[in-house]
Amino acid sequence: MNLRYKGLIIILDGLGDRPCASLNGATPLEAAHTPHLDKLTTEGLCGMVDPLTPGVPVSTHTGTGILLGLTPTDAARLSRGPVEAAGIGLSMAPGDIAIRCNFATLKKNNNHLSVIDRRAGRISEGTDQLAKILQNIPVGDGITATLKPATQHRAVLKLSGEGLSEAITDTDPDDTCNLNKTLQCAPHNPNDAAAIRTANAINCFIAEAYNRLENHPVNQQRKQQKLLPANGIITRGAGMLYKNRNIINYLGLKAALIAGESSVCGLGKLFGYTVITKPEFTALANTDLAAKVSATQAALENHDVVFLHLKAPDICAHDLMPAEKCNFLEHFDKALSPLLSDDLVIGVSGDHSTNSIYGNHCADPVPTLLHYPESRKDGCKDFGETSCMQGGLGRITATGFLMSALDAMGTMHNYRTEDQAFFMPGHTAV
Repeated sequence: MNLRYKGLIIILDGLGDRPCASLNGATPLEAAHTPHLDKLTTEGLCGMVDPLTPGVPVSTHTGTGILLGLTPTDAARLSRGPVEAAGIGLSMAPGDIAIRCNFATLKKNNNHLSVIDRRAGRISEGTDQLAKILQNIPVGDGITATLKPATQHRAVLKLSGEGLSEAITDTDPDDTCNLNKTLQCAPHNPNDAAAIRTANAINCFIAEAYNRLENHPVNQQRKQQKLLPANGIITRGAGMLYKNRNIINYLGLKAALIAGESSVCGLGKLFGYTVITKPEFTALANTDLAAKVSATQAALENHDVVFLHLKAPDICAHDLMPAEKCNFLEHFDKALSPLLSDDLVIGVSGDHSTNSIYGNHCADPVPTLLHYPESRKDGCKDFGETSCMQGGLGRITATGFLMSALDAMGTMHNYRTEDQAFFMPGHTAV
């Protein structure tokens, strides 16, 4: 490996968006005043990135995983549960199932539970107390369930027992269109005995969690304060832990990850990166940008490549707040100044696009820039969706974008047949 330059990959979660009437027909990124990002654009190359493949929206763990070097094939099968478990330090034994959960507001009607609010009003305090009463619960067939709190309203459920399966449906309705549907986990295959047992265990846990949480002191206080109670658990992303393949590790690079969101930190831990997180590194717009930038500067001193992740753009879009997304991007651009260097490869992209109008992840490609010494220039002047559509990088995959940054760093070698598993979806190592 001939490392010419160190690399900085900035991941602005949910960066891409669609034109918003409230922003005079611009996207939040286009409406934002971002002189530093525009300078990088003018001096480098732009393009549009498809996280996995064109037309397919992805979740954070998939899109971010690929930008962090995970092979497309492994990213496509990576479930959110084990990632979240790694993020909060929850150990998993072979055969355990981890499921990503939300504390939610549920309603009981004729012994059926339905979802009123997926995030219990984005509860941010008291979840550790709620989780305390959801430990080592027997849920049938010798299976036990344990819940651990994660970031804000999020949590991780671990099922332990014999003959478990990840081939089960989510109970999280995922978007507001599905609210009020009855909570029910089911096997993907009705003839799969292991999946049936696992789904039954999930349903048992959900019912027991509601019984224990409904009148919990934390929820009694929330009701008195006119806040939504966190009286239930919804689940998604069940999975087992698998060995993963990662291009950063394959090339022998020393990597660091700066992040404040548990699932992203979980990815970094799974990949063996130096994960740097602090209490002030939140997943919201109030994250300490100056502290994150300072931590990034320090990490660049003794790492080959540093990944800086910012969750806030995605949160703003999910909450239907395009103006706030625009404002955060402006604040980030101001904070970016100390990281600008002519001796550094800088890539800026996102794990996916998030639509501020409807609050969902969408398949639109993500505006992306790549700036490095001796770079070609494509004539783009502004960092935004419309400008990047005309850029010299073209429309490429997230893997292609990362490879381009690594090549600019001087870390890539000519293609060899043993490389195909890292670059080509569907291939295994030879």
